Amino acid sequence: MTHPLKVLVPDVHLRDLDIERGVSGDRLDYLVFDETDPATIPDEAWRSCDAILVWHRMRITPEVVAKLDKCRVIVRVGVGFDNVDGAACRARGIPVCNVPNYGTSEVADHALAMLLHLVRGLGSYEARLRADLVAGFLAEDVPVVRRIRGATFGAIGMGRIGTAIMRRAAAFDMKVIYVDPYLPEGHELGLGIERVKTLPELLSRSDVVSLHVPLSEQTRNIIGKPELASMKPGGILLNIARGGLVDVDAVHDALKSGHLAAAGLDVLPKEPPMPPPPLIAAWQAEEAWLAGRLVLTPHAAFYSEAGYRDMRVFSAEILLDFLFEGRLRNNVNPGWDAKAS
Repeated sequence: MTHPLKVLVPDVHLRDLDIERGVSGDRLDYLVFDETDPATIPDEAWRSCDAILVWHRMRITPEVVAKLDKCRVIVRVGVGFDNVDGAACRARGIPVCNVPNYGTSEVADHALAMLLHLVRGLGSYEARLRADLVAGFLAEDVPVVRRIRGATFGAIGMGRIGTAIMRRAAAFDMKVIYVDPYLPEGHELGLGIERVKTLPELLSRSDVVSLHVPLSEQTRNIIGKPELASMKPGGILLNIARGGLVDVDAVHDALKSGHLAAAGLDVLPKEPPMPPPPLIAAWQAEEAWLAGRLVLTPHAAFYSEAGYRDMRVFSAEILLDFLFEGRLRNNVNPGWDAKAS
């Protein structure tokens, strides 16, 4: 009798992996924890697992990787993979895969929803009417409200999500430009939009700046004080990618000075943001200077029932393809060597 392979799931808040088990049947045996600290997982669980399905709350550090005596693959249940130490996995001969083909529509819709919420003043109008149905029945004197037709939408990164967002922005008659040094020359011709060579050029020309890149040492705080200062006065910043891409203290200062008109953030450097940084504290306190200029959501841009199911189904399928067929999909850790382990 062939025993099922052991899959460690260290940080999922769902105890019932019915979707994953429905995909893998009796070929995989899932060992499930709801933890965020690697030290709370028994060493034997790390050492005996054949694979790991990791969500976003657990960090797979070099110390963790050193315990992976049998692990053949790590699958990140999601797109971002900065919580997995790629160098340590490469040295151990463990490929790392992500799930890039779920939630693209949801994230793109979320980004445009944030933009429309801000530029149509929905939060301000709602707050006014809630406070006073008579005095609040007024269209004028709302922060940020403007026409976006003809405005320039600057996309940092033009992968799957960037492209989906670009199509939506273009549908609102915005002019789209983008910067992405990793795409081949001529990529912009297939999209029919303008590609700029540098981030400074994009920032100086864009009325709206939106981020669609992974988090790495090269991209951490890619938007900080200097970058915000180089944006056009009255610009809008959107981040639906990774929290560490943006210095939220610099966003606070840029918003308070008035140089930045508004921001929409679905992701934050620390999630949940406790203790709250000044920007979040001001938003919670409903400080007057920030009213109608900041929209926050709890790392939810990816979510819909359909997208959530896709994410879980696809991650289980990626495991099965590698463990039983040797087919490696969506490897985000190039340079790994199977002979290293």
